[in-house]
Amino acid sequence: MLELEFTARDLARTRFALSPLWEVVASVRILRNPDEHSLYRPWSDEVRPRLAAAGLDWGLLGDLVPDPPRAIPIFIAPPPTTPLSDLKVELAVLRATPAERIRAGLGGKRAPRSARIEALLEDPHSGLAELAELVEAFWEIALAPYWPRMRSLLEGDILHRARLLAEGGADRLLNDLDPAVAWDADTLRIRHRLGGGGGPQRLGGHGLLLVPSVFAWPRVFSVTAPAWQPTLRYPPRGIATLWERRTAVAQPLAAVLGRTRAQLLAELDLPASTTDLARRTGITAGGVSQHLTALRTAGLVDAHRTGRYVLYTRTEAAEVLLAAAERGGREG
Repeated sequence: MLELEFTARDLARTRFALSPLWEVVASVRILRNPDEHSLYRPWSDEVRPRLAAAGLDWGLLGDLVPDPPRAIPIFIAPPPTTPLSDLKVELAVLRATPAERIRAGLGGKRAPRSARIEALLEDPHSGLAELAELVEAFWEIALAPYWPRMRSLLEGDILHRARLLAEGGADRLLNDLDPAVAWDADTLRIRHRLGGGGGPQRLGGHGLLLVPSVFAWPRVFSVTAPAWQPTLRYPPRGIATLWERRTAVAQPLAAVLGRTRAQLLAELDLPASTTDLARRTGITAGGVSQHLTALRTAGLVDAHRTGRYVLYTRTEAAEVLLAAAERGGREG
């Protein structure tokens, strides 16, 4: 059991961030044993053949991220320093990692071991350059095609958490993160599946970095090493629907609004971008934008800007309308 003790300053400095580099690291453990991660089979079944066809040897990544992970070296995916992190920025941080930090990360009893890792230890500068190039190539094949949808889900989760904070404060926010996480009396308690934790630890005024992660499920991952901001990586809500394409449309509502607009409303169970909605529905991005504009004018959709992206959500009026249409359909 890991126990993180908060002060008022820690609560004030607690924030959210995204990390594409961490998603690479976390996704590797899924690819190593896809049969043990059935939730991700639609993704892994598409990606493994692509990696093989490209001839990409991702063995070094596989060595660094064993499954189940005894201890993932923090330096290969350090906590991001900006809220909307960019893979290029994170790779620049990776390339600049001091050699002593690499040796410390790979020197523990629980650290992974292989011939590739030994080569990294012998020549950290060249090894990090090779690792960064490998991550970049892996990203382009395995994650870049899915990132808009993944990012929409992750940013939608952050938006949901922000609403919880507004409604019920830090108590509501921190108690809703994951079943393995509980907040009580200024202490956040985290149950790790593999045990450990080391008892109570103070955050030291640094606050806690909360990072929703697509490939974390069904676990939570924490970082408490002194060199980095304390971090908790947790699965976002709605993860089970990420790889699904919804096709059901409330027919009574379709008769009133038209099938396309009813379908778009039905797709907005979670906040989504125009690009994501276009991919899910098969409608062109331009068509989605036009229909969303009409729905927004009618008070059925709200738009929320998150960085460079705009996420669309159903309004309370739309929720009432959908519920009424579903009731009408059942009664009919």
